[in-house]
Amino acid sequence: MGYLIRPVKADEWKRLKELRLAALADPVARVAFDETFEVAAGRPDELWQERARRSEEGDVALTFVGESEDGSWGGMVVVLFEEGEAVPQTQVVGAFVRPEHRGTGLARELFEAAIEWSWGLAEPVVERVRLWVHEENVRAEALYRSLGFVETGRTVVNPGNSGAVDREWAVRRA
Repeated sequence: MGYLIRPVKADEWKRLKELRLAALADPVARVAFDETFEVAAGRPDELWQERARRSEEGDVALTFVGESEDGSWGGMVVVLFEEGEAVPQTQVVGAFVRPEHRGTGLARELFEAAIEWSWGLAEPVVERVRLWVHEENVRAEALYRSLGFVETGRTVVNPGNSGAVDREWAVRRA
């Protein structure tokens, strides 16, 4: 199955909202999110419109979607430029692939687009791309490792489950 990997456009905010809610409703994927379905579903349309608008502008945050040949969205990933950090970096968040698109290579394509966008930023030059992964998400860890990410040793308590840990992974500019 082939995908067009592209940024979300401002007028696609309703589709963006639907995809995010699908991610939060997915029992496998929701472990990776700091937000619940109920909270996200209650957010005003203006928030979704702003997220889609920022993605189209693409200067500090970008949401990539994988659009299949029939026009449906199989998954997404968000990449954010993190200002004020000691090392210029971006962070990948909000990664999700619909169950029927898992195992197709879509997740890899989405992450490659996020990393490529990060390396393409001109000022400041991004030195690393990072992400946080739930300690039990071994499938995601395998993908990140294959893309060149390594564990940094930093951990945080998972915001949605105080008994779980998220680990930081990062890839540095070659």
